[in-house]
Amino acid sequence: MPDVRWAPAWQRIWMVVVLCGWAPAVAWGAKAPGLGNPGKLVRLEVLQPESLVLRGKDARAQLVVLGHYDSGQMRDLTRKVAYQVSPSGVVQVDSTGFVTPVGNGTATITASYQGHRAEAPIRVEHFDRPVPINFPNQIVPIFTKLGCNMGACHGKSTGQNGFKLSLLGFYPQEDYEYLVKEGRGRRLFPAAPQRSLLLLKATNRMAHGGGLRIEPGSYEYQLLYNWIAQGMPYGNPDDPVVQRIAVFPQRMALPLHGQQQLQVLAYYSDGTVQDVTRMAQYEPNMPEMAEVSKTGLVRVFDLTGEVGVMVRYQGHVTVFRAAVPLGIQVKEFPPARNFVDRLVFAKLKELGIPPSPVCDDYTFVRRVTLDICGRLPTPEEVRQFVADTDPHKRDKLIDRLLNSPDYADYFANKWASILRVRTVRRAEGMRGTYLFHAWIRQSLLENKPYDQFVREIVAASGDVRNHPPVAWFRELTTPEAIIEDIAQLFLGQRIQCARCHHHPFERWSQKDYYGFAAFFTRLGRKDAADGTSSRVEPRIYHRRGVAQATNPRTRQRLRPTGLGGKPLDIPPEDDPRHYLVDWMVNPKNPYFAKSLVNRYWKHFFGRGIVEPEDDMRVTNPPSNPELLDALAEHFIRSGYDMKELIRTLCRSTVYQLSSEPNAYNETDKQNFSRYYAKRLPAEVLYDALAQATGVPSRLPRMPAGARAVQLPDMSLANYFLLVFGRPQGTSPCECERSYDANLAQTLHLLNSREIQDKVQRGHALRLARDRERSDREKVEELYLYTLNRPPKPKELQACLQYLEKHRDRPQEAYADILWALINTKEFLFNH
Repeated sequence: MPDVRWAPAWQRIWMVVVLCGWAPAVAWGAKAPGLGNPGKLVRLEVLQPESLVLRGKDARAQLVVLGHYDSGQMRDLTRKVAYQVSPSGVVQVDSTGFVTPVGNGTATITASYQGHRAEAPIRVEHFDRPVPINFPNQIVPIFTKLGCNMGACHGKSTGQNGFKLSLLGFYPQEDYEYLVKEGRGRRLFPAAPQRSLLLLKATNRMAHGGGLRIEPGSYEYQLLYNWIAQGMPYGNPDDPVVQRIAVFPQRMALPLHGQQQLQVLAYYSDGTVQDVTRMAQYEPNMPEMAEVSKTGLVRVFDLTGEVGVMVRYQGHVTVFRAAVPLGIQVKEFPPARNFVDRLVFAKLKELGIPPSPVCDDYTFVRRVTLDICGRLPTPEEVRQFVADTDPHKRDKLIDRLLNSPDYADYFANKWASILRVRTVRRAEGMRGTYLFHAWIRQSLLENKPYDQFVREIVAASGDVRNHPPVAWFRELTTPEAIIEDIAQLFLGQRIQCARCHHHPFERWSQKDYYGFAAFFTRLGRKDAADGTSSRVEPRIYHRRGVAQATNPRTRQRLRPTGLGGKPLDIPPEDDPRHYLVDWMVNPKNPYFAKSLVNRYWKHFFGRGIVEPEDDMRVTNPPSNPELLDALAEHFIRSGYDMKELIRTLCRSTVYQLSSEPNAYNETDKQNFSRYYAKRLPAEVLYDALAQATGVPSRLPRMPAGARAVQLPDMSLANYFLLVFGRPQGTSPCECERSYDANLAQTLHLLNSREIQDKVQRGHALRLARDRERSDREKVEELYLYTLNRPPKPKELQACLQYLEKHRDRPQEAYADILWALINTKEFLFNH
């Protein structure tokens, strides 16, 4: 229940908040101009990376017509041009550019628009004789396209209503058995294909839980009909298979609210090429920026930046990338201080997004201290930094913070959460938890190279007393659990899906998964030397023998293999884990360095170059590939120096940009044209409240004055940390930490006994008793403690008036002002 003494103060303070405008101002931008008028059309182009050959009457093709303008822009005109075919009787083309064969022969398709013409030759073969339909190549993709073999339908492990398909069609032989032979063949009727249960259900002419999936007479319907009429052939063992797919165009600049038709080609093992545009699946990585129709038409909205569209067909994936420029001619940028600035500013110039100016000293000292040390700067630190006239003072501050114990405390907290440093069983596991946390902190304090840091974890042997990182293996008790954490933590690859089936958004198969797991099949566990239980503090060792894993589906024995690498022959006496780390830290490894620099980029900039930061699949492309590559190369050249990486990021002008948007970059969410304000993590906010109020917090099993970021055990938490989203260390994903606001947080800050006690004691009590300084000086000190800046004239005036009005109760008046300050967004966010 609220303290009744505070009720009048709440009303007064809300008036102070409103009058002072403590919530950050929002800059409302002008209407985004986009690419604007492209100019005069100079030529048409029918995008035709391969000669069009349609084999059989079931073949189809999608045309893409581009218009080239004198401004250098290109626009999709596929749905605007007029199509003609000469001679007739070979193919027909509809208004969307979709080509259907009508007879054998060779013809020319002509696209016309505004007096310009472009031609594309096309050939049709075997129209007059049926071409056997291949079940894996042509029928299974229909089930995938229509969603029939998704996990929510017939693709789940138990099937749906007695009918089961393999998830996403990864096992076509099983699908054929389920469809053709199961249930005494009742699902198909070759004598009258239209009466087949498969078609009756899909067209909803017979009750179907999945509803209408295809229209009678559609391309998918006709293909299924013809396949049934042919006697449901599966295909021959020597039939060609898809080896890769490609999308055209691969990259385009689109205007706001623009569109682009895609063409998807499948390349087969016999050298043939087929258009599979209507059978492929599409999914944008940023749904708020774009949508894609089932026919491959991409439409972008009113957000600028870059969006990737995943294209998937028969277990193969590729990506179409669309840049959506704002269209401003940006000529002036803040000074570039390193390669980070040059690459980010080049992207902003390409997109036409002007960056915000560089932030002031008060903002910078607060921002960088929070980001590196996880604490607020003290008033003395703020005053000294702002008064310093050294032009290199920002660089020196970064170095000073990196060399402080606070840096090691804060980043040890970050790594402890994703390395699962937590105690499961209090009686047995606390020693390992505390030793592992201390090892992480010491490694960061001495700036241990990242490759060595990872090796000492992944290849840890012995017991926790002699080598604390073995505690990492406490909860990871199987090779599968270990390699899933390693892939996500150190390679940015989420391979969990591949344990049971081919990864739906990547190229990883079960073979890749279990080849990777083979590195840990010789991992041994036994009781520690002092006899403690192996369940909690095991002794880890290498068991001599040949490292190999078994694919549970094929029963194939697999040698240790890095993701995308070649199988390794490892002598039985060698620990395979060292071979794994050798592969990981090799400068040519495409994942290791990029994963770390992307993770740290998100820490400092609020968003990863790849987002989420540990999902770096090919179908989730980076917003700035050149920047990600350059950061990874720099990190490798530095000898995997983590402090040098942080130094490079924080010294950049991009990091030092203001968080206030200008008239054009307010909607930018991925190109770093301004600093993205972010909520303080739970531990940092908890410590900030203690520092701002002058009342130290009390933490479980910690000495007096300890900070929340120093907690060694992720399972140790109080109500505040839980409510504000502190992770429990149960997964390797940083997404376990929540930054979402909720009502419980607001009520706790406004009305909890804990917060009331803090604001009434500490600084408020000390300032009320201070008779030597003026109210102005004391208000300025409160601002330096909380917002790390002096009050603005309007804010100062409102506070002084409030103090004067409550001169008979100075402690409550100072507490009221402090309470209002810690409830502002400016305090709760790092900006």
